[in-house]
Amino acid sequence: MLEFLKKGLSKTLNSMNSLKTGEKISKDLLETMLLEADVSYEIVEEILYYLPPSDEVKKEDLKRVMGAYFLYDNAQSANAKPFVELILGVNGAGKTTSIAKLANLYKKKGDKVILAACDTFRAGAIEQLRLWAEKIGVQIVMSEQGHDPSAVAFDAISKAVAKDYERVIIDTAGRLQNQKNLSAELDKIVRICGKALAGAPHRKILVLDGTQGVAGILQAKAFNELVRLDGVIITKLDGTAKGGALFSIAKELELPILYVGVGEQMEDLLEFNASEYIQNLVNSIFE
Repeated sequence: MLEFLKKGLSKTLNSMNSLKTGEKISKDLLETMLLEADVSYEIVEEILYYLPPSDEVKKEDLKRVMGAYFLYDNAQSANAKPFVELILGVNGAGKTTSIAKLANLYKKKGDKVILAACDTFRAGAIEQLRLWAEKIGVQIVMSEQGHDPSAVAFDAISKAVAKDYERVIIDTAGRLQNQKNLSAELDKIVRICGKALAGAPHRKILVLDGTQGVAGILQAKAFNELVRLDGVIITKLDGTAKGGALFSIAKELELPILYVGVGEQMEDLLEFNASEYIQNLVNSIFE
């Protein structure tokens, strides 16, 4: 798992490594390396502040300080069956692909999974999800473009309850988050999910494009105002040197990073492990 994550973060790690000039790591050099990886200036200064006063940075001290940014609980209502997840995100973030990878992950664990194609706004969204469902071998509930997405969510959850499914994954429209229609639509979907099954949706997850770096935080905050989020999935980490932005996402949103996408294959969605992530960054700095 560690090597897999390291491969996904290779552009970030290589970008940091290229700045090294010797064996010792000074605070000035550390500052430059972290900024290069798109750790925000504010967080870089915090990290430097909480390190011991010596100018030379020690590996264990850096691991300890960095670890404080990822203390959010990833707990979920494990007893809920079916467990219903609402997936949000703008078009192009990798939302549909992430849903497919998540469904594949759950299926491999032995769960019965059903998808709900509730993006009835974007042309081709329903067909795209249907093709993924067919490829993975999971069930899907869908309607025609333009139909009420909350009705699709209700039907999917009802079917999952009746047929003893463990997982329901609900796709949503990826319109820009400043549109009032999207806010009303998401509110309705959440409300109708609760009518289909008390407590649903059990987890609301935002998919963020990792290549956007710190800029994605503004997008996430806007979604968090529309629907109280429970966690995030960061996609495309293999295609960016901005892997350091995960610090800002964790701190600014106060939300757990649940999964990270580190490649294009079905297996390239990993449960986020903060200690492994930090170990990779720190090792890259000191090795």
